[in-house]
Amino acid sequence: MSINAATVRRVAKLARLAVPEARLESMAEELTAIMAWIEQLNEVDTNGVEPMTSCVAVKLPMREDVVADGGQPDKVLANAPRRAGNFFVVPKVVE
Repeated sequence: MSINAATVRRVAKLARLAVPEARLESMAEELTAIMAWIEQLNEVDTNGVEPMTSCVAVKLPMREDVVADGGQPDKVLANAPRRAGNFFVVPKVVE
């Protein structure tokens, strides 16, 4: 998969990242190399390989699932820049 400067510009805009015009071509090359590496990983045969969360077998300690200190939306949202009712309001980042 080849990524060009226009694609980098568009993704940067969607992610609200300020990317200097001079960096677009080099970033496109870097992202193309990353995508090529990901495509190379897709060629690895993983049939019969169990999914892992760690390279060392570790059993995580379990704790009882209890509700604690809930039901206080006004305190939780006290420092929110914007809110609608009992919800955070965040800017839309997907076109």
